[in-house]
Amino acid sequence: MAKTKGQNYMYGAAILTAGVVIMKILGFIYKVPIGNIIGDDGYSMFLATYNIYNVFLTLATAGLPIALSRMISEANAEGRPMQAKRTFSVAWWTFFVVGLVCTLIMFCFPQQLADSVLHNPDAAPSIRAMAPAVLLVCLVSAYRGYCQGFGNMIPTTVGQVLEVLVKVIVGLILAYAIMKAGKGKPLASAGAIFGVTAGSLAALVYMFVYKRKNYRDEELETPDTPDTPDSTGKILRRFLHIGIPIALGSSVLSLLNLVDSSLCMDRLQSAAGFAYQDAKTLYGVYGKAQTLFNLPAAFITPLTISVVPAIASAIVRGENDSATQISEDSMRVSAVLAMPMGVGLAVLSYPIMKVIYPGSHSAGPVLLAIMGIASIFVCVVLMENAVLQASGKEKLPMYSMLAGGVVKIAVNWFLVADPRINIYGAPIGTLVSYAVMFIMNFVFMCFALDKNPRLSRILIRPGVSSLLMGAAAWGVYGLSARFVGADSRLTMLLCMALAMAAAVIVYFVSVIALRGITREDMKLIPGGEKVAKILHMR
Repeated sequence: MAKTKGQNYMYGAAILTAGVVIMKILGFIYKVPIGNIIGDDGYSMFLATYNIYNVFLTLATAGLPIALSRMISEANAEGRPMQAKRTFSVAWWTFFVVGLVCTLIMFCFPQQLADSVLHNPDAAPSIRAMAPAVLLVCLVSAYRGYCQGFGNMIPTTVGQVLEVLVKVIVGLILAYAIMKAGKGKPLASAGAIFGVTAGSLAALVYMFVYKRKNYRDEELETPDTPDTPDSTGKILRRFLHIGIPIALGSSVLSLLNLVDSSLCMDRLQSAAGFAYQDAKTLYGVYGKAQTLFNLPAAFITPLTISVVPAIASAIVRGENDSATQISEDSMRVSAVLAMPMGVGLAVLSYPIMKVIYPGSHSAGPVLLAIMGIASIFVCVVLMENAVLQASGKEKLPMYSMLAGGVVKIAVNWFLVADPRINIYGAPIGTLVSYAVMFIMNFVFMCFALDKNPRLSRILIRPGVSSLLMGAAAWGVYGLSARFVGADSRLTMLLCMALAMAAAVIVYFVSVIALRGITREDMKLIPGGEKVAKILHMR
């Protein structure tokens, strides 16, 4: 049906992960300088806008691309090209309508959203600057979901890299120019945010051209085409039936961040007694720690995208054992990736914050240490959600996320209001809420799959390797700081680099020795079999 061949789910995940590495480097170049240019208080506007944008974006795109990917994958597995064509058409117009509504709300009511929802009035210009991005990303998601349904992750990766590259260039130039012109931090934040809109437009143009070139409609319209597509109404009903529960479930996470933003700003001022400027500073440094906290999840997301069509296709073909095996393997791989990153962030939180964000509030390292541990639960929850959604149990993650959201709100409400705890209550709430989601999702998976996932195989081996790695990083940093000294940013960076190098070696050796990753896993990764042979993996 297309010129581009599909890939197995791990191959597709590898392609997406390569893109993530590039995007994270570019994102680092984007968010870190912006945080240093506009300071802790300016970054609070930037982060608050992202949170409200993510709510609209998640409502518009979180479930629908997964639904589209799943429906296209099923049509492809059944040999129904005309069904795939009509499904995409219905999805495109649905994305357009939903995205347009969300964009108009953000563009027409920025001050109301900033005042009433975020308790951060200075964020209004940023909200308006980002509004068009929702519609643009909605349309991009339609094209991405279509390609992913065929197991083709290349256009998604290229489009995302292009999007981030344009965002970095436009956002940094505008933020720097506006600050240099003395226009103030609210406008500088808006300039940085406008880079998102520019990047989304670039990605849309690329995805439109790619689909037009590689998935031509005329190739489908042949006399020999065996299928008659379902009616538009039937496709739309199924599209929404699959997508809306996923969107609502995923929206809980975005709403959680929005509530986090609003609640922290409100409770810091109304209950803990901090002035508006001090509250912005505390929330801003929390936002900087969140930028690093989100890093592990970004490496797991590509795997979740690839897993959905892989599991859905296996179920359609009646290969339930294969679907269960893919589910367990993907969860184990997510743990192998997430645990060392989370432990590393926690153990090296002090030098990481001091090197990347010099001059930020002193609360940063402790915030990052707590959030590093929380990031492990986030990653595993994301994979659990993907498995449940692909297995046709898309409503179940919504329940676990609602429960986690209630826990998060309750913990924030009481802890952030305590002047002694203040902003530290926010990451504690995140940690507890995702732990609750993890437990509930695992119970759901035991009922949803034919065989229960082996939790010991998923978590214990990567966990032991991560603890060894964390001990090595802590020890090497402490020794090098004692002998080299860590009294300047440069020497601290050197000590941190030595600690990270030791951590990578220890984790790499221990995860292979304990068989956290096996030869069979490596066969699914491009070039992995050769690597496994060189390393004598079993």
